[in-house]
Amino acid sequence: MPALPLIVFDVNETLLDLQTMEPTFERIFGDKSAMRLWFANLILYSAALTVAGCYVPFTDIGSAVMKMLADTRGIKIDDADRKELTEKFSTMPPHPEVPAALRKLRDAGFRLFTLTNNLPEIQSRQLEHGGIADLFERRFSADGAKHLKPSSQAYAYVERELGVGASRLCLIACHTWDTLGAVAAGWEAAMIRRVGNDVLGVGPQPQLVGDDLNDVADQLIARHRARS
Repeated sequence: MPALPLIVFDVNETLLDLQTMEPTFERIFGDKSAMRLWFANLILYSAALTVAGCYVPFTDIGSAVMKMLADTRGIKIDDADRKELTEKFSTMPPHPEVPAALRKLRDAGFRLFTLTNNLPEIQSRQLEHGGIADLFERRFSADGAKHLKPSSQAYAYVERELGVGASRLCLIACHTWDTLGAVAAGWEAAMIRRVGNDVLGVGPQPQLVGDDLNDVADQLIARHRARS
């Protein structure tokens, strides 16, 4: 019987509801859609810094991007605003289907892990606040590699830590940039179509696509049941 892949989860938005941060951006910018612009720029500049060979912790980039966006609009960001951003980011709740879908995968024999760009202390607070920390065997941060996803070195860090080859691993994420990086590194990947996210029609493609984590879990279970 073929061994089940080790399932590695992205955290922000894949497991946790990023839209709960919209009120903070609506208060500061007068526009809740500023949250999406902030997050898109957070990913853009995280990738740019990584490609340039400059490691900066993800939370620091998030704070700098928020200030940059505020500066372009003539808005003053104070310490209370930065504190609120960190607090909201650290306490995003899981999407409604996530806890049960994680348990379904674990009950089916899959071993579950995480890999996030967040610092370890932020990730721990997020997952513990969401009540899902105990569902993961180990939790990884790209800070351990000093290379943020989708750098190949972030995925290779997990391979080294778990002592397995790339072909044994499957990433579940709702961001195309993340699944692209994983597949390019030799992993399998499953894409969740969260609000505002979908498959990119060029580059390495995820093997599975679903509308939520429950859908992806069912596909994974069925796929590997058929293989056995």
